[in-house]
Amino acid sequence: MTNQAEVDEGLVQRTEAVASFEHQVTLLSRLQHALHSNPALVPLIVLMMSIAVFGALLGTKFFSSFALTLILQQVAIVGIVGAAQSLVILTAGIDLSVGAIMVLSSVVMGQFTFRLGMPPAVAIACGLAVGTFIGFINGWLIARVKLPPFIVTLGIWQIALATNFLYSGNETIRAQEIESQAPLLQFFGHSFSFAGAVFTYGVIFFIVLVVFLAYVLRHTAWGRHVYAVGDDPVAAELSGVNTKHILISVYMLSGLICAFAGWVLIGRIGSVSPTSGQSANIESITAVVIGGISLFGGRGSILGMFFGALIVGVFSLGLRLLGADAQWTYLLIGALIIGAVAIDQWIRKVSA
Repeated sequence: MTNQAEVDEGLVQRTEAVASFEHQVTLLSRLQHALHSNPALVPLIVLMMSIAVFGALLGTKFFSSFALTLILQQVAIVGIVGAAQSLVILTAGIDLSVGAIMVLSSVVMGQFTFRLGMPPAVAIACGLAVGTFIGFINGWLIARVKLPPFIVTLGIWQIALATNFLYSGNETIRAQEIESQAPLLQFFGHSFSFAGAVFTYGVIFFIVLVVFLAYVLRHTAWGRHVYAVGDDPVAAELSGVNTKHILISVYMLSGLICAFAGWVLIGRIGSVSPTSGQSANIESITAVVIGGISLFGGRGSILGMFFGALIVGVFSLGLRLLGADAQWTYLLIGALIIGAVAIDQWIRKVSA
């Protein structure tokens, strides 16, 4: 009788252990599904925690309309280029040419205005067309010729960068010249006040772009096809999605957005410089990764990239106000990048 009681007790304990394990798996699964369904959740939490920490350390010095709008102004260009990079990475690709497209487009706008004597509006349209055309070349080589995105965009980056310096002669068009002869080029650098805060038109364009792309990706057939191509291109093609057209359109839109970033860049720095924006490639990828967009494609959101760009801006300004060495910013951002990729891998492993 005693032995039977011990056996029964052991069975009860094992049953409770299994039930407890199943409960743990359910909680883990719920967390995984929450992160999978809301990819912008992690960067939003990190952003709010960062604001809270720097706000506690700096007080009103950080929580001021000037400081908070300064963050937006600093991340606007990176965020716009990050939006272009996000579209490409959602298709499981990568675009190393985004920074070069941005700078070359800005140089075309400036040089066409001052060297060829074009009206500024026409020169700006030509710059936007150049960015779109370079994006088309990227997309055509990747979708039609089946070359790897990394190799194609690496090559285009070098070509666009060389073209930029060769055409401009490494010449900078000064802010005074632009202001007096072609103020339209500096349009996105103009600002206005609202409720004590100062916003530039470049910041407004960045916010509108994020909202527009978020809607398109979430509520249109084209947006759903972008996710489908990034998640499983073979299955997408079997279900009737023209994957080649989607890829080409994504890279063309990315090029157009980068060209707009070039116009915003002119407004931000006031001049047209062929050496500006050299770190845009890395900074855009940083915003995308910290924003929770998977480098494997098919998962993430533009809002996440928006939060990721703001995180970088908050860390940069907060540490600067604290008087910390600039290298601490790179250290912390590097840790966030590794952490973001680790979380992405964990989500994929749990869902498997």
